[in-house]
Amino acid sequence: MAVLLWVVLLSAGVSLSQAQESFSKLPDIYKRGVELALHAINAHHASKDHFLFLKSIHQAEIEAGFDVVYIYHNFYLKATKCKRGTENADTTTCAFRNDRPLIDCAICYKTYAGAIEEEPKPYVSCVHKPALTQDMKKDRIEHCNKMGYSSGSPTLLAVIS
Repeated sequence: MAVLLWVVLLSAGVSLSQAQESFSKLPDIYKRGVELALHAINAHHASKDHFLFLKSIHQAEIEAGFDVVYIYHNFYLKATKCKRGTENADTTTCAFRNDRPLIDCAICYKTYAGAIEEEPKPYVSCVHKPALTQDMKKDRIEHCNKMGYSSGSPTLLAVIS
């Protein structure tokens, strides 16, 4: 019985470190986008738990020239056992909860010289995974494509589809 408990604890620790490792392996420009989403989720008044990045689902970028890049990133966030507003939280201090649904986030934004531009305003869409519909996914992509069209850049839909 003790051996089984040790195996369960060890595997939980491995998955926690893998989540933190996957965030640390993201390119900086994707990390900044994840941080935008985390800030929005962790600041939401209805959220009681602190959320952390779990894993990337899809990444796309279009280089529009003159150091302008459009980013699309779809990823999961997961609730932790830490309370909302926990400072400097990571998977070593805040264990993931397994009794809460994942949050599916899609974010798109324009960067110039590696920094996220304020215009057009970055788009952040985060929804509990069980509530996410195909129509919502389609709407996300369409919204992000409109961001690119406004500046005459290629569509992200070609990269995402």
